Amino acid sequence: MSALQIVAVVVCLGVTAVAVALLVKTVNLFLATFRLGQPEDRGDDKGARTRTLLREFLGHTRMSRLPVVAVAHWFTMVSFGVLFFTLLNAFGQLFQPAFVLPVIGHFFPYEWVTDFFAFAGFLSILLLMAIRQKNHPRSAAGEDGRRSRFFGSTWWQAYYVELTILGVTLCIGLLRALEWTLARKTGTGMDNALHFPLTGWIGNFFTGLSVGAIENLIVVIAAIKILISFAWMITIALQPTMGVAWHRFLAFFNIFFKRHADGRTSLGELQPIRVGGEVLDFENVDDLDEDAALGVGKVEDFTWKGLLDFTTCTECGRCQSQCPAWNTDKPLSPKLLVMTLRDHAYAKSPWLLASEEVRAAALKDGIESAEGFSEATKGAVATEQLVGETGYDIRHPLTAYNPHGPDAVIDEDVLWSCTTCGACVEQCPVDIEHVDAIVDLRRYKNLIESAFPAELNGLFKNLEKNSNPWGLAPRLRMDWAKDLPFEVKQVGQDVEDLSEVDYLFWVGCAGAYEDRAKKTTRAVAELLDTAGVSFAVLGDGEACTGDSARRAGNEFLFQMLAQQNVETLNEVGATKIVVTCAHCFNTIKNEYPQLGGQYEVLHHTQLLNRLVREKRLTPVARPGDAVATGTLTGAASTGAKVTYHDPCYLGRHNQVYAPPRELLQILPGVEYAEMERSKEKSFCCGAGGARMWMEEKLGTRINTNRTEEALATGAERIAVGCPFCKVMLSDGLNAAIQDGKATDAVEVVDVAQMLLAAVRRGDGGGEPAEAETPEPQPDPEPAPVA
Repeated sequence: MSALQIVAVVVCLGVTAVAVALLVKTVNLFLATFRLGQPEDRGDDKGARTRTLLREFLGHTRMSRLPVVAVAHWFTMVSFGVLFFTLLNAFGQLFQPAFVLPVIGHFFPYEWVTDFFAFAGFLSILLLMAIRQKNHPRSAAGEDGRRSRFFGSTWWQAYYVELTILGVTLCIGLLRALEWTLARKTGTGMDNALHFPLTGWIGNFFTGLSVGAIENLIVVIAAIKILISFAWMITIALQPTMGVAWHRFLAFFNIFFKRHADGRTSLGELQPIRVGGEVLDFENVDDLDEDAALGVGKVEDFTWKGLLDFTTCTECGRCQSQCPAWNTDKPLSPKLLVMTLRDHAYAKSPWLLASEEVRAAALKDGIESAEGFSEATKGAVATEQLVGETGYDIRHPLTAYNPHGPDAVIDEDVLWSCTTCGACVEQCPVDIEHVDAIVDLRRYKNLIESAFPAELNGLFKNLEKNSNPWGLAPRLRMDWAKDLPFEVKQVGQDVEDLSEVDYLFWVGCAGAYEDRAKKTTRAVAELLDTAGVSFAVLGDGEACTGDSARRAGNEFLFQMLAQQNVETLNEVGATKIVVTCAHCFNTIKNEYPQLGGQYEVLHHTQLLNRLVREKRLTPVARPGDAVATGTLTGAASTGAKVTYHDPCYLGRHNQVYAPPRELLQILPGVEYAEMERSKEKSFCCGAGGARMWMEEKLGTRINTNRTEEALATGAERIAVGCPFCKVMLSDGLNAAIQDGKATDAVEVVDVAQMLLAAVRRGDGGGEPAEAETPEPQPDPEPAPVA
């Protein structure tokens, strides 16, 4: 061995040993930190979980929301694994420049794969670097470029990872080229396209060098490749919060342990409160220990999966770019929230992992003077609460996040700005469950500290006293049905139980009490009657489903309302339920099973779409036809051009996208216009997460933002499928009319109202018009209800 080789071997092996030792230490830190979290069972159906992991990993299904990025990231990701063998080869080249791996070294398919992914990885990382620069905050809109999804990300870490990948792929390409040159010089016969399909031509630049010079170059570049790789390993080992690097390892585990083994997004139902890993039995809540955490008040109150979530965050900002709170200049950024909880967890973990003796000694003279702990750890330990007042500057949202204290880690405005719309969870490529974390933080503030926005006091009192958010008397729940030309049957009065009818029509609080929502309730009832579908309602037997209470963190109140409803539904034999409210739909369908309520739940757009396909309802009237008001409340609800707003709890949370669109697109003479932010990327109306009952005091209004987008399509009707959305967008439309941005000709209507206007033909609400279609329409194949 030459002196160059000896130096290269000593340095590379020394750095490698340090890197491996540090890496093992950091992996042990991860495992110990995760164990600090509360227990949670995520190990069911390992076969399904493995299939989900392979599908998301190889198919990059979670990345596909940004197709160009997805393709580039796929090649970068795969090259990281495939090209690992070149690292092993590089170690051999330190000792013998002509070294190749046994068995596969000259196996031409392996060489083809190596050449291809070396080039693909190189070009892909260049593209990703360009995309990061294109979306840099310096050229983005908003204060300090906050509209960039990379706003608030840790830039040096991202640059370091990108340059590492760039350097490694360059080294691989150069090594392959020099291997070709050496083969040509020594006459091995390997210097052909079979063995060097993409890199051989580069070797032509080195043919003027001697064999010795080529061998020395191979040793130097192999050493550089090894040092780049293990310097990266040392760096990430010293930075356990470097999610942009660690996600390439941890994402596999985070995806494998996602909530649903079959791969469904972790939305829909909220998880119940757990104490010691067991679901809390609210009937025995008085037996709990005094120090039992209801929700999350300290970072160690999160489950181990929550701590894994935070550690896996790659700071890509997809969640941030879709968040309605962030996009209307509020302090909440799902990305910054997760980053802050991650940094706080790893700052505090040395203290939590220390022995009782060490902590007692440290506290003897105060944590500030404790020896053996970093300043970050001291600050994290001294911080009294996760959520509280930080005194942040609204113009500088980063000041609302203080992972190392000394005040609250996260400002309370961050927590209460969330609409729980689920855009963050749906967008996250590594399946972080932001909404669960936010609600758990709210639960602690509500149940333990009784610290929540003052507006929620009225909501909670109304729900406790009258079982509806408006606080109106239960006897008024049937007022919506007055003057209908047919009988609306009530369970217990007109029918003994629900076996006598096709469906239970769950009216909901908004559908019973809110004037705008009553129009939807009446329209659905008329359409069901027209189609010959028998239904009954509970009348004053209904209570609020508890959606807003649960998402506001008041789990006790939710349990009270939900248990009451489940008991009622089970008593009357409910099996099939149709609802008009997306929030009721989600709660009864996904959350009542947690309390023993198993039902087939349909959103009204799903059922109406089925009835149209079965020819039991036939839309015939065009927008220009005169439709008498009859039993329709208010003006006719059809229009020549319509756009549709996806309710978050119908769309993202439950994947119901097609039925309402199919209903609108089948209406005669109606042009359908899609908003830019639609379906999975739909923008929230601002009412979810109990925000319906809280005033927007920060930034701009979410409903105004969404209404302006709807108006930009030129639509005369903004169709919705949820009463909360109807209220919020109606208010947004009224504001736009007052500002001269819209005219009175525009209306916000439910899909059911438009369908009813098209089914009736100016007959005063009597029998439906004869089935005729002005223009032949294609008859699509019946689709299953989404």
